Amino acid sequence: MLSNDKVVVFNLDDKNFALYLNVVLRVLPSLEITPLPGSPKIVLGIINIEGEIIPVFNIRLRFQIPFKEMDLDDKIIIVKTINRKAALLVDDVKEVTEITGEDLTMSKGTLPGHKYIEGVMKLGDDLVLIHDIDNFLSLFEEEKLNNAIEDE
Repeated sequence: MLSNDKVVVFNLDDKNFALYLNVVLRVLPSLEITPLPGSPKIVLGIINIEGEIIPVFNIRLRFQIPFKEMDLDDKIIIVKTINRKAALLVDDVKEVTEITGEDLTMSKGTLPGHKYIEGVMKLGDDLVLIHDIDNFLSLFEEEKLNNAIEDE
C-alpha cells in the first residue's frame, strides 16, 4: 500500500481497527444475517445485497474479542477481497482518515503471529490495527466457504 492512503476506522467494543479505503465498497446499517450451513466458524452467515449473496465474516472471532449479539446500531462494511465481496459486522464506523508515512508502521515481520494485520497506525494517542482483508480466511476456510455457498 502507499504510505499516503486513506483508511476507514471502525470499532469493536472499545478497540479501533481500520481497513484501507480502496477495499471498502460501502457501509450499511445492520441487516438480518441468514445462517450458512457448512460454512467455516469465521462466517456468521450470508446477506443479500441487491441480489448478490455476500458472506459475513465474524471478525470478533478472528481477533479473539468476546461475542456480542448484533444490535440495531451495528454497521456492516462491504469489502472486496481478491476472491469475493465480503461483509464485516462492526459496532460502529468512526471516520475516514488519511494516514501518512510517519503515522504508519507496516506489520509484516513486526507483529509475529498477526497475519491478518497489515499495519499499525497512530491516530491521536491511539494505535489502530489495519486489517489485511485478503488474508482474512485461510485456504481451508476459503474452500469450505466456497462449498457452502455452492450448496446453498
